[in-house]
Amino acid sequence: SKLQWSTAISMMLFAWLFAAFWSVMPLLGWGEYDYEPLRTCCTLDYSKGDRNYITFLFALSIFNFMIPGFIMLTAYQSIHQKFKKSGHYKFNTGLPLKTLVICWGPYCLLCFYAAVENVMFISPKYRMIPAVIAKTVPTVDAFVYALGNENYRGGIWQFLTGQKIEKAEVDNKMK
Repeated sequence: SKLQWSTAISMMLFAWLFAAFWSVMPLLGWGEYDYEPLRTCCTLDYSKGDRNYITFLFALSIFNFMIPGFIMLTAYQSIHQKFKKSGHYKFNTGLPLKTLVICWGPYCLLCFYAAVENVMFISPKYRMIPAVIAKTVPTVDAFVYALGNENYRGGIWQFLTGQKIEKAEVDNKMK
C-alpha cells in the first residue's frame, strides 16, 4: 500500500522531535556538551564520569543506536524474506545495518568505555576518529541507497557515460 501524506508527515515530525529531545537534554542538564578533542566542534563530554553522564549515555545509546539497529535488522530481514520468495533481489538488505554498526559502533564503544573508565589517557587525535567516522554516515548512507537502487544506478551510469543500461533478460520476463 502507498504511504499516506499524513503518515509521512507524522513520521517526519516524530523524527525531528526525537532528535530535538536528545539534542536539548545536555543543554537542560542531563548529559553535557564540550568541545571535541581537536576543538573543531562539540560533542558529549567524555571527561565526566558522574551518574548524570552515565544515565544519559546509556539511554542515548539504547534509544539512538540499539533500538534503531534492532528495527533495521527486523525490517531488512523481512524485506530479505520477501525478496527470497520472489527470487528477485533488488539490493543487499544487510548493508544498511552493517553501515550503521561500522560507522556508529566505534563512537558508541568509546562512549560506553568513557562511562566506566577515564578516556583522557587516549590521544585526542585517536578520540576524534570515532566522531569523524560517525559524521560520515549521511554520505555513506546516500551512496548505499543510491548505488543499491537499480533506478539510481542506471541514472548515474547514464549521467556519467551517456549510455542507457538495458534491462536484463530476467527483468523483461518477469514483467
